[in-house]
Amino acid sequence: MATNAKTVKRRIKSIANTKKITKAMELVAASKMRRATQLVTASRPFAQLSWQTINAIGKATQKSSHPLLEKNEDAEKTLFVLITADRGLAGGLNSNMIKEAMLAIKSVDDGTTIDAIAIGRRGGDALTRNKVEVIARFEDLSNKPTFGAILPVGNLILESYYQKKYKRVLLGYTDFVSSLSQKPRIIELLPLGAADRELGSVSKNDSVAEEKQEQKLEYLFEPDPQEVLNRMLPRLVETMLYQALLESSASEHSARMLAMRNATDSANDMLKELTFTFNRIRQASITQEIAEISSSKAAIE
Repeated sequence: MATNAKTVKRRIKSIANTKKITKAMELVAASKMRRATQLVTASRPFAQLSWQTINAIGKATQKSSHPLLEKNEDAEKTLFVLITADRGLAGGLNSNMIKEAMLAIKSVDDGTTIDAIAIGRRGGDALTRNKVEVIARFEDLSNKPTFGAILPVGNLILESYYQKKYKRVLLGYTDFVSSLSQKPRIIELLPLGAADRELGSVSKNDSVAEEKQEQKLEYLFEPDPQEVLNRMLPRLVETMLYQALLESSASEHSARMLAMRNATDSANDMLKELTFTFNRIRQASITQEIAEISSSKAAIE
């Protein structure tokens, strides 16, 4: 009986310590989430307008060719850029993104092989385990994402595409829908204007209205379309990468906050059950001791 009480007491102490850790991690994640959500919501309109601009430029300059608007048909490889977290303890965030990425990689049926760029330790490790060729890794970007931090990734992608190494470039990231919902997404980053896509959650009505408005617009290029494309398109690619990083960062902190909150709630439930069990064991021990005293007194009399 005494041994059982000590064991339960040790478990209560251990779970109480774990609860303190998960509560502290929840508060830290909540603080980071607030900053990340402010950044992602502030930059999302610009990123969405950038996609619309890319599609409009692609339609308005059909006679003006640019390497970033054309698919490299002779290339034998496809580049996949995967954005995940560096750390775990974020529920199913990383596993869902990795699962979606692997499905997208396996569904590439144009005869090309896959090279990958991993932004985040978890994604890089998963790609290596699945025998996907990782040509570059970038870590510690999602904790405090900045535009300058994403520029080396953008330069690597642009230089490779200019050199016609890749037929197309795919981008996998986690879209921040809300603090309770994060959705893995795969988009075609290059060639630009290849498909309709948006970074961030946009309603269908908004998309239809924007498309109608876009059809009424006319564009004038100064000094000429080629010069505008040369200056504008690489910056837009970098903007899209940065927005995807912001979306993934906000998703990571939100998922971690929710996971730690659930862990804290589970610890509270376990503490209640163990405290009840400990009190029951202690009460049984006291009852047994009273019974032994009574029996001893009766035997003496």
